[in-house]
Amino acid sequence: MANIREIQTRINSVKDTMKITNAMYMISSTKMRQAKKKLTDSEPYFYGLQGEISRILRHIPEIEHRYFDVREEIPKEKRKIGSIVITADKGLAGAYNHNIVKVEDEILEEPGEHKLFVVGELGRHYYANKGVEIDTNFLYTVQKPTMHRARMISEEVIRGFLEREVDEVHIIYTQMQNAVVMEAVNMQLLPLKKTSFSPLQIPAEIHQEEIEMFPSAEGVLDIMIPNYLTGVIYGCLVEAYASEHNARMTAMQSSTDSAKKMLQDLSIQYNRARQAAIT
Repeated sequence: MANIREIQTRINSVKDTMKITNAMYMISSTKMRQAKKKLTDSEPYFYGLQGEISRILRHIPEIEHRYFDVREEIPKEKRKIGSIVITADKGLAGAYNHNIVKVEDEILEEPGEHKLFVVGELGRHYYANKGVEIDTNFLYTVQKPTMHRARMISEEVIRGFLEREVDEVHIIYTQMQNAVVMEAVNMQLLPLKKTSFSPLQIPAEIHQEEIEMFPSAEGVLDIMIPNYLTGVIYGCLVEAYASEHNARMTAMQSSTDSAKKMLQDLSIQYNRARQAAIT
């Protein structure tokens, strides 16, 4: 049996660890609330954009536009597939990072030429070690997601899509269903799907409001869609950031609970050792 001094040292060590896990829990809790507020504040504008794009497509369903170009002539094995993978900059968040790279690893097994745009240090290190092609100029942190950063990311992937460097662009991030359930999601950003903007099918005989677009419907979409994609990416960044801190809160709470259980066991050992020393 360990002596009294050794047990006391272990007790103090566990108490110090509990202070750290409690502090990390509180920090992550604050950051998660801030992220959720930012997402809530920005959602109305981007939902409005989505509604206006849906309105245009409802009036002109036959419109052909470069952001909806699925490039069916390119076979699967030759399609250039780009993925924006949002991981964390650090660990201590349970299975958060593992779940993200697991989804992306499944995409990498599919036919095609793959290129990664990785947000977050852990993801960059993981795929660099695997020898997967990563855009080395795409160096963004996941901390404090901003609209400016989302716009820079969207401009880069839009440029790559329009210049045919990639034929598809996906974004892989973590979506927080509730305080307990988080899910790694694979969302296709480009090309856009018209069905995503047409949740309600209006019969042809039903009168619709008349709209005019200047200089043209294509010109209006040229302006609206990049802003819409910026909003989608911003929402994914913020959602991932909130999910990361929610996962870290769960991990820190689990660590704190384990530390409490360990303290109980050590206290029993300490009392027994002290009684043995007295007798």
